[in-house]
Amino acid sequence: MIDETHDPDLRCWVESAAGHAEYPVQNLPLGIFAPAGGAPRPGIAIGDRILDLQAVAALLPDAPARALGGATLNPLFALPAADRRALRRRVSALLSDEGQRDVVEPALHRAADCTLHLPAAIGDYTDFYVGIHHATNVGRQFRPDNPLLPNYKWVPIGYHGRASSVRPSGEPVIRPRGQRKPPQADAPDYGPTRRLDYELELGVWIGRGNALGEPIPIAEAGEHIVGLSLLNDWSARDFQAWEYQPLGPFLAKNFHTSVSPWVVTAEALAPFRIAQPPRPDGDPAPLPYLADAADQARGALAIELEVHLSTAAMRAQGTPPHRLSRGPASNMYWTIAQIVAHHASNGCDLRPGDLLGTGTISAPTDDGLGSLLEISRGGTAPIALPGGETRSFLEDGDELILSAHAAAEGYVPIGFGECRARIAPARG
Repeated sequence: MIDETHDPDLRCWVESAAGHAEYPVQNLPLGIFAPAGGAPRPGIAIGDRILDLQAVAALLPDAPARALGGATLNPLFALPAADRRALRRRVSALLSDEGQRDVVEPALHRAADCTLHLPAAIGDYTDFYVGIHHATNVGRQFRPDNPLLPNYKWVPIGYHGRASSVRPSGEPVIRPRGQRKPPQADAPDYGPTRRLDYELELGVWIGRGNALGEPIPIAEAGEHIVGLSLLNDWSARDFQAWEYQPLGPFLAKNFHTSVSPWVVTAEALAPFRIAQPPRPDGDPAPLPYLADAADQARGALAIELEVHLSTAAMRAQGTPPHRLSRGPASNMYWTIAQIVAHHASNGCDLRPGDLLGTGTISAPTDDGLGSLLEISRGGTAPIALPGGETRSFLEDGDELILSAHAAAEGYVPIGFGECRARIAPARG
């Protein structure tokens, strides 16, 4: 629903919100923050400030206000979408009405002085594989004549990840240890990964869930999606190549997943919905439980994704981060609603605060590839960086920065903030 909160002429009395690249008043993303010396609590990003929602609870609608008393957003996520919309409209009004400034301004904190936390207590995390160009590029390295397996265009592929190792942006990634077996070796050995990689993804936050045994119809899937974050599904490609058959990813994936801490809500993203790109001629139509005309007409999003890399040497020299890729989020073969509906199609119960990853989103061209595995052609074509360095995979001290912005004609662009992490040496 597009309403007054999306009005491009809406003005906020928080000065830094005007023209802010990430958090203008038209965005209002949700998160958990801790002010200096304070405990974690729910907040909304506005310009370079964070609004303490607990401090203004008396000014908010009753149901959301009651859900904001703790240190996670799970109770708020569990509410019907109508209650979250009511919260958004009320906060928008408070921040755009100069008459409310004296009451609300004391509840604002400088974002630079705050610590950001995971927005929810994550009960389960599932990572999908809906970026068809990534799937094709990776498959081609192992199966040049048949890169996509037969099930890919029939079923949204996914695997269950490890919720305990999901961390907010900024936490370092400790290089994992595991079994590695180069093709020429007779037996595996054990040690730090030599092929550490990133994956450019969107994270999908689940709101109101479903009862065990009750699927979520595709037409209702949107009501179960609170919003999106950026997500980096860190991958040890040498572990992955050795262990992934017959049961798929395990230790190659479960050591760390980074998410940006602000949840850009489904309501904020309403103006940026676009048609799902048509399937190529000859591809099968989705089975009925995944088919919905409205979702095909408005199920994709006009979001531009970017990845930057900064090495220790670049930082020492004052060299800005180097862009590795940029491309649209519409390069997804399945929509977000389809992956939610499929996840619950067997009766699996989704719960408020569950996190889904879309899988790596790559473009069909080299400037939009979403992983180093693709960019370096499996390590055979290292990329050149400013200052003369090269990379096939990530080295200790490297820092990856994911970013994203949604834009559409006639509306104010909004951003996701950053999802960044620096690689730390292996331990032990």
